[in-house]
Amino acid sequence: MTEIEKQREREAKAAAAKILTEDHVRGACLDRIDKRMAEYCLNVATRPDEHNVYELLAVVKFLRMYTDSQYRFDLASVKAFFALYEFLKFDGTSGRRSYELTPVQIFQFSGVLGFWRDETHRLVRNALFFVPRKYGKTTEVCAFAINDFLFGDDNAQAYTAANSYDQSKICFDAIRKSLRDLDPGGEYFKSTRELIRWRNDERQSFVRCLSNNPEKLDGLNASTVILDEYAQADSADLKNVLTTSMGVRENPLVVTITTASDKTEAPFYEELKHEKSVLLGEIFDDSPRDDTSFSHLFLPDCDDAEGDPKTWAKVHPHIGITVQPEYYEMQWAEAQKSVDNMKAFRTKMLNVFASPTYAEWINGTQIRESFLSLDIDKMGYHPDCVIGVDLSVNDDLSAVSYYIYRPDLKQSHIHTEYYLPRGIIGTHRNRDLYQRMADEGYLHLCNGDIIDYAQVVNDIMAHAKNLRILKIAYDPNRAAEFVSILKTMGAEPYLYSYKQTYYYFTKPCQAMKRFLAKKFITIGDNPMTSWCYDNCILDVDRMENCKPLKRTETGKIDGVISSLMALGVSLELKR
Repeated sequence: MTEIEKQREREAKAAAAKILTEDHVRGACLDRIDKRMAEYCLNVATRPDEHNVYELLAVVKFLRMYTDSQYRFDLASVKAFFALYEFLKFDGTSGRRSYELTPVQIFQFSGVLGFWRDETHRLVRNALFFVPRKYGKTTEVCAFAINDFLFGDDNAQAYTAANSYDQSKICFDAIRKSLRDLDPGGEYFKSTRELIRWRNDERQSFVRCLSNNPEKLDGLNASTVILDEYAQADSADLKNVLTTSMGVRENPLVVTITTASDKTEAPFYEELKHEKSVLLGEIFDDSPRDDTSFSHLFLPDCDDAEGDPKTWAKVHPHIGITVQPEYYEMQWAEAQKSVDNMKAFRTKMLNVFASPTYAEWINGTQIRESFLSLDIDKMGYHPDCVIGVDLSVNDDLSAVSYYIYRPDLKQSHIHTEYYLPRGIIGTHRNRDLYQRMADEGYLHLCNGDIIDYAQVVNDIMAHAKNLRILKIAYDPNRAAEFVSILKTMGAEPYLYSYKQTYYYFTKPCQAMKRFLAKKFITIGDNPMTSWCYDNCILDVDRMENCKPLKRTETGKIDGVISSLMALGVSLELKR
């Protein structure tokens, strides 16, 4: 996203927030639709920082249409649909049961089904729900197909389609199970693997599951089309076959529900850009306006940090309902393990299109070229030093880096020491490397099966006799016991909490590359360090901040992280 595009979204959100006053929302009397409708719109209006710009714009658009005399809002049909949904049963963690609609769903169903141009023609023809993983999207769109099958045209044709047959089958099977609950004896409906229809001839309507093979589809007369995970589709051929078959229908409906992907060249990416521009048209006169489409887009605002729980809550409206709050925390922790995991987190959890954004940075060869054998306890004076500590939670590699100023040479030097529990070497995937490094003195072993934080602290205090320690940087989320031990030894004034965010790592990443190129820095000659650099790659987030990540989950980059923490703090200190 360009800076111009970002500024346009910021301005649109500010303008939408001004429009959505509490009085404006209350004046629309949305309670007549459902109290949850008023609840949702008031929440967006009074807490705009908790919602993204396109969510605000969707409410602005709804209220404009709701108060526009050229459209009729069919309250009876909307309430009937609410009742149908809440009567249907779907699979869940406690078995098959009915679910109450959430305020978000009430808004979505009202926006799609409520507006009519006249007595017989519904306004909205295309609906897009752009939502993250674990939103509960399959059960939501099932209701559109079931409603059409039961109460639509006598010859209604509802289709479930997706990028793969298996994905399409998930939605279709959910529909089939719900209809089976309505007709357990099979008196009214009959179904096969891919088709559900009525047993008698009173209605010719059916629901059909499609494979992604448009060449074999002809003679269709679709009335409702459910496109699941359309962002994964490489071609629009299947969608085009279905939508072009809807010409004779008075009230055709295409519902696209999807999560982002890494396919920025796929057709949905451009369609999403168009839907964004339609919503921006509520603010800017140079954008199109299309009231036949309804879009509800859940994604971060351009300035939102990826690792912030506030961003996660903004992106996922069903946290605490269809997904537990700690799920995002666990997925974020997994994302730190490799660039592939981070891409998955961005696309599936943040719901943003994430092409590979990593870049080559500093490799082990460059580090080895900067190696210098230096005994930091025998420098003949007490140089200034900042320490960076990257600790494992309990049973894996930990690293402590000493960033030492050498004013006499106008250089700095980074000395890194590594720690590993002795008891885990025998079963560790890197056991051969670790045992060799330990035998050669490059890796400190702690007795037992977990890291001995006291041993790490004692080593730091021993080096402190020959160094002037300025700060000791640590990760506040992983160092409680380590910090407690340091405090008991009087080191509290030197402690420095260093957040593990992309923002905090950007400057030291840039500085490290520059310092190495200009020979401003030397590196302690520990092969563990060059190995760590060979394992990492630089990842760039949506805000163009960067941080090293593992190339693969099996690699280790602890020495890189601890070095950058020490360098990052040194860049902030005024000396």
